[in-house]
Amino acid sequence: MRIIRLFTFVFLLMFVLPVLSEAQNKANPWSLEQCIDYALKNNLQVRQTELTRQSNAVSLEQYRAGLWPTLNANASHSYNYGQIYDYYTSTFANELVASENFSLNANVTLFSGLQKLNTIHQGEYDLLSSREDLNKMKNDISLNIAGAYLQILFNYELLTVAQNQVGISQIQTERTKKLVDAGALAKGNLLQLQAQLAMDELNSATAQNQLDLSYLSLVQLLDLDSVGSFTIVRPQLSLPNESMLTLTPSQIFATAVTMQPVVKSAEYKLKSYDMQLKIAKGGIYPRLTFSAAVGSNYSGLNTQTVGTPIYTGTNVATPYFVSAGGVPLPVLEPVFTGVSQELTPWAKQMNQTFMTSFGLNLSIPIFNGLQTHANIERAKLSVQNANLNLQLQQIQLRKTIQQAYADANAALIKFHATRKTVEATQESFKYTEQKFNVGLLNSLDYNDAKNKLIKAESDLLQSKYDYIFKVKVLDFYQGKPLTL
Repeated sequence: MRIIRLFTFVFLLMFVLPVLSEAQNKANPWSLEQCIDYALKNNLQVRQTELTRQSNAVSLEQYRAGLWPTLNANASHSYNYGQIYDYYTSTFANELVASENFSLNANVTLFSGLQKLNTIHQGEYDLLSSREDLNKMKNDISLNIAGAYLQILFNYELLTVAQNQVGISQIQTERTKKLVDAGALAKGNLLQLQAQLAMDELNSATAQNQLDLSYLSLVQLLDLDSVGSFTIVRPQLSLPNESMLTLTPSQIFATAVTMQPVVKSAEYKLKSYDMQLKIAKGGIYPRLTFSAAVGSNYSGLNTQTVGTPIYTGTNVATPYFVSAGGVPLPVLEPVFTGVSQELTPWAKQMNQTFMTSFGLNLSIPIFNGLQTHANIERAKLSVQNANLNLQLQQIQLRKTIQQAYADANAALIKFHATRKTVEATQESFKYTEQKFNVGLLNSLDYNDAKNKLIKAESDLLQSKYDYIFKVKVLDFYQGKPLTL
């Protein structure tokens, strides 16, 4: 019984739940805002750019900490064997000697041509530039999402037009078949309509494929796993009108140039290279540092005398003093008892050898192989290049806005002209259809009129969505959110 229940549970997990999940996704289509929000949160390129921004933030924190003094502690413990000189006791030893050293060192730069301060400013501009690069990445993705979203809506309407044409052709084909079967029309008329129906069905299948491909493009931009359960909201878009183009390209550019991330990033990069030039020039000036240290040491040769000395007499030592006349003279050596030598305790040595030091160090650059000069010249070239890049970004932004405005205006003109064409073609097709229905027109002329109507309706849809997208681009450059 338990095995049956377990099998049922597994079956639900494997088959029923995915179906329910897909049905839920179908019932909850994504809006444009949801698509953009999801992409900005999950896109890997956005996350990589965010990591770059965080790295620059860490670097800036490090630059700021560079103004503070450095503080380092050192400790060593070593053993020496052989003929060595013990610096702690100023004696020679030919045995195993243990030694230890402890120190605490501090160092602070008092002046270095303002290089550290300018490095902080450069880090601030690098952080701001990376933040704008992140915003640019988000803007590019948002525009790509909006374009893919509108392409789906456009393909939906094209599919609707194609399906309507299939319906019309089916009605006419069935009607003509009845007339042919009754002997009222020649079979050639039926064959021509059947050929037109096959073409309309092909156009409908092509439109469906284009819709599926546009869905695939959007899903890939969102980095979703599959297309099958993904649908979008289909809002009712208003028809294009002249009031949507209220500003001139120059007015739009004047607003965009102050807020578009690509331009602001170039501005911050220019300021960063200006700071780099100041840092390079700081290498000309003297460098003044202050250092201080405390330390102590221990040696295995450091001994002390213990006990109370008791005088017991004198001994004649081996002559080692020679008089001016070359006669060796004996030396009397006092003899004491009650004393001995032992190793000085570790704590006592630490206290006896404790030392402190501090001082100023001034370094004046005179000649270093033209390294400072080369750094300054390279920094100047970087500033010039950054300035040119800023101008290029501004020019490119102006061209993009001008092109989008021209495209939107052309699409609007095309829309109005095509709408008139569609209205006239629809009336003409109605008249043609009436004549065809009463036998006053052959199927060739009827199919020709029908194809002209299909093309006019397709051109109308294309100009409509082209205009809407270009207007959205212009709005986006003015800081307006992407909505439909």
